Amino acid sequence: MGGKWGYMGLRGTWVCISEHGFQGCSIRDGQQLGMACATSACCLSGGGDCERRTIAAEGGGGPSQCSKCDANEAVTGSSCLQCFRSALYAKFRQAVTSHATILPTDNLLLAFSGGSASRVALQFVHEMQQKAQRNSDASRDRSYPVFGLGVAFVDESAAFPIPSTQIDQAIQDMSSILSNLASPVKNLHVIPIENICHSKSMDGRNRLRELLHNITDITGKEDFIRHLRLLCLQKTASENGYNKLILGSCASTISRLVIAATVKGQGYSLPADIQYVDARWEIPVMLPLRDCLGQELSMLCLLDSLKTLDVFNGGSSGVNGLVSSFITLLREENPARECTIVRTAEKLIPFHFNKLLETDDSDDFMTSRWHRKRMNLRPGESIASEILCVICSSPLNKSEVETLRHKVHCCTSMSERCELTCCRSCQFQILPKEPSSVEQFYSLLPQCIITQMKNHSYGDLDLLREQIEDCLLSDCDDDS
Repeated sequence: MGGKWGYMGLRGTWVCISEHGFQGCSIRDGQQLGMACATSACCLSGGGDCERRTIAAEGGGGPSQCSKCDANEAVTGSSCLQCFRSALYAKFRQAVTSHATILPTDNLLLAFSGGSASRVALQFVHEMQQKAQRNSDASRDRSYPVFGLGVAFVDESAAFPIPSTQIDQAIQDMSSILSNLASPVKNLHVIPIENICHSKSMDGRNRLRELLHNITDITGKEDFIRHLRLLCLQKTASENGYNKLILGSCASTISRLVIAATVKGQGYSLPADIQYVDARWEIPVMLPLRDCLGQELSMLCLLDSLKTLDVFNGGSSGVNGLVSSFITLLREENPARECTIVRTAEKLIPFHFNKLLETDDSDDFMTSRWHRKRMNLRPGESIASEILCVICSSPLNKSEVETLRHKVHCCTSMSERCELTCCRSCQFQILPKEPSSVEQFYSLLPQCIITQMKNHSYGDLDLLREQIEDCLLSDCDDDS
């Protein structure tokens, strides 16, 4: 049986995993330097069980000790497998404890696509849940709470030409993955993306396809499907009692988002999408893997034998596809470029909803309260309000808000209101250009978007606050 090859770390080491164990190798001056497997002449002979690849990489020949623990053999360039995994888990744990991503009283919904990022997120959260369960069992009265965890998979076959048999097999594999995890039990929610358009499957499928047909821009269509996916997750979390939504977005994904948003003219709203916490939604969204690279997560899945699925991985088109190719070239030159992009973007000032409201009951169980002091809002703390795009929920910039305030009362139809309450990026990429097509597009929008459009005051409250600002008490006056 052939082995599997994968890249380990940033120093040019590749490993082959076979039934005989690990085969680490480096390439120097065009010659392969190898470390024999546990059996005789498995890889060095060229005709053994392990598959071989010749990949130019930096590094020396022969095995070396781990530079961190100095006890085990290095298989990740300079780290052993245990240290490599511990370093990844430490990044995840730091994000969780510093930003109160997971509290003992939470009920979490994890978005699972089957890829390496969401698979590692599931594994790490599961390990945290297991530890919490052991602590609860060890306590005398077993009063220590254990957070709940559910898994959600969004079936996008209505938007992409994917055979139903492939979807059925993917759902079966996901059920198998969850059943192989130790208790507590985790429920799997399969969400057809067309359900956001209509409760009946066939009507929703036809409605979704007609809606996507009205979007002529390829990039706009991809972005709109991504937003519908998040709406589906929000709806499922709200209906099933979950209070937080965990996404597997990693540094590689966010680096592509940063460049793509810059190209699309979404620089003002960019800080909202790259933070650890995004509480603009009814169910706050968490990104605990934001500091982990996609290559690291893929390698961890390979080494830990974590089963991954390739369901909706047809690649991106338009601007998103070009940006992905650009990031790939940067990564080939220097694998640290993705982290550099993320660290540069995080210097932008986040929005008020990129913090969680701190509650009294969370302090009873969290020992890292000092970590969250600067990141979370205390009850009663005043925050500014933001007006969001009705399509993508991005914050509108100042000029867009001013235009909205002056023209929203002059709208004669909801289609005009729809166009006016969208950000410029959505106006350019998603909304049809013809007025008659905009009317049809509006009639096909999911009910949750239409309801948001009708119920939102669009700055009327802010305008009223500005008019009576002199009569309002400041925070200092209120305290005195």
